Amino acid sequence: MLEVGTTVPDFCLPNQDEEELCFRDIKGKWTVLYFYPKDNTPGCTTQACDFTAALPDFDGLDAIILGVSPDSPKKHRNFIEKKELKITLLADEEKELCNTFGVWQLKKFMGKEYMGVVRSTFIINPEGKIAATWTKVRVKNHVADVKAKLEELQA
Repeated sequence: MLEVGTTVPDFCLPNQDEEELCFRDIKGKWTVLYFYPKDNTPGCTTQACDFTAALPDFDGLDAIILGVSPDSPKKHRNFIEKKELKITLLADEEKELCNTFGVWQLKKFMGKEYMGVVRSTFIINPEGKIAATWTKVRVKNHVADVKAKLEELQA
């Protein structure tokens, strides 16, 4: 996993509208980059809805929120419309960004092993360096924790 202080390498991924978003285009702002396993699943839905609800708070902190999963732009669009999400979702179908950040890992569920996204969140400062990380995120209260940490980092 990328650690605090690491410079984030440039990346470009399509969003839910199949428009390419590149890190160089948003560098200079605080960024909350969160990785999640799959659209329209219970934990991922709760997390996306929590970030959407808190969007005005993050806007007030001059921060953008980007969710990343291996789902396609079309699946992201469906997820956004179904749940009325207001955040941007990036499609990492090749898992390149997931691998760069070290969140694509061997997981275990009910005795089976498989590769998947370990739910993780990174705050990236305006200089493009990782300022805070959370790994193996528990969804409950996570968005409040991220907001509090961002306020602390900006103080």
